[in-house]
Amino acid sequence: MMQQARANPGFAPLFTPKLVTVLREGYGAGQLRADALAGLTVAIVALPLSMAIAIASGATPAQGLYTAIVGGFLVSALGGSRFQIGGPAGAFIVLVAGIVAQFGMTGLILATFMSGMMLVAIGLLRLGTFIKFIPFPVTVGFTAGIAVIIFASQLKEIFGLTLAHEPGALIEKLGALWAARVTVTPAALALALGTVAVILGLKRLRPHWPGMLIAVALAAGVTALTGAEVATIGSKFGGIPSSLPAPALPQFSWSQVVALLPSAVSLTLLGAIESLLSAVVADGMSGRRHRSNCELVAQGVANMGSALFGGICVTGTIARTATNVRAGAHGPVAGMLHALFLLGFMLVAAPLASYIPLAALAGVLAVVSWNMVEKPAIAILLRSGWGEAAVLAVTFGLTVFRDLTEAIVTGLALGSVLFIQRMSQATGIQDQTPLVAPDRPDGEARPDVPQPHDVLVYRISGALFFGATASIGSVLDNIQDGARVLVVDFSAVPFLDSTGANMIEGLAHKAHRRGVQLWLTGARRDIRRVLLTHGLRRPLARYAATVEDALHRGNDKEAA
Repeated sequence: MMQQARANPGFAPLFTPKLVTVLREGYGAGQLRADALAGLTVAIVALPLSMAIAIASGATPAQGLYTAIVGGFLVSALGGSRFQIGGPAGAFIVLVAGIVAQFGMTGLILATFMSGMMLVAIGLLRLGTFIKFIPFPVTVGFTAGIAVIIFASQLKEIFGLTLAHEPGALIEKLGALWAARVTVTPAALALALGTVAVILGLKRLRPHWPGMLIAVALAAGVTALTGAEVATIGSKFGGIPSSLPAPALPQFSWSQVVALLPSAVSLTLLGAIESLLSAVVADGMSGRRHRSNCELVAQGVANMGSALFGGICVTGTIARTATNVRAGAHGPVAGMLHALFLLGFMLVAAPLASYIPLAALAGVLAVVSWNMVEKPAIAILLRSGWGEAAVLAVTFGLTVFRDLTEAIVTGLALGSVLFIQRMSQATGIQDQTPLVAPDRPDGEARPDVPQPHDVLVYRISGALFFGATASIGSVLDNIQDGARVLVVDFSAVPFLDSTGANMIEGLAHKAHRRGVQLWLTGARRDIRRVLLTHGLRRPLARYAATVEDALHRGNDKEAA
């Protein structure tokens, strides 16, 4: 009973927010001080990023802040990770921009709300564990592909180009940008390059300083003082509001819901992957362990909350979460305070945001896209063999030139095929007739065991599943003429699926027709249960604990 309870925990252990856990442990002034400092640090990082990501996604900078404030607060208050920071993420830029282009902003808000409902359902159904089964080459490939697309989407603002229409597809986009090269704005290019230089320089010389915020503030100051003719938040969006809007349910019709369903599924899939990856990163940095299903429920509620306030999709953000851990956060209160600090910044400094040049925010995203590419991981995967390299390349290529959802699905399928192929190679069968002593590598027969000529003994090692049944079955089907007893040893089989059991059943019927006794030995209780479910019982098959036991009983006339 204890083992069963441990294997099937109840609702509370799986879905209790980490905030509750931290408060139960005891929370005092020291912990609040640590969380306040970490929350302020993360808010300073999140302020320019939230606006830059929203603009790149086709939304307004204000919507990026709404997302970070509302979504970030809910993710930390309800989530299953101590250190997760929620908000708009660069990984979503491609998907969000596509939804806005096809369905408009109302469509995006509705898709975000639908995605939130799906995430809650996935979490309550306890499917969070399965989201983690995305192969590593797939996550590295689509992350690198997204980075390329983000960088390409910022070239227009970096160079200050004037385009009547900017295509979404990469090849067409690059062609349109090249055609508009005569419209380059030197001031915009200088601001973008200066922003990148300040960020990289401070990262090297003063790594603890908020390089992105300082770079954006300097760019805004230069623009205001020089009157440079460049696009700013004020000229394009009219600035940002100094308060949150009133919450409202997104407008919808059932036809809209059906049309947006594929987009909502894509947001859900990417949001679940990105959030749980971020939580895993936080676990690795802190030594803690997150609750994946609770985290997905919180992400779902956060997305619905963000949509109510006109925000865009929310997910766990790896860079901001890592910053939170490094800043010494004690628990989820740091993430909640980060959202409140952002709200304070918006209330106080909203008029100053009008001077921020879009080229500076494009420079920020250029640095973000470069950091998104996991260079060491790519090098390792390319050295790991053709299989990992192929999954990486296909996922990357489909992300850049086709579609993110198609890339993830295809990468997952290729990774699964690669896994099946390798698992099938790891499963083998050995002819142990005559029986060989385990301590006799020279292959001499065991003197303590009878060696009748009409007995065949085979030992299967490895998982006997659908990928390995063809090779194993071809060996077992060759029952020699004159054989009276066939022993199949399962002691080295950790897993048996229905395909493998069906193959053994076919073998049993063939042996029975030829008058051959089939003995199945060493099968664990769960494997024996599968075999019995497929009808492998007397007279088709007999069971024994060991090969020796089967041989002795097989020679007994009563066993015949």
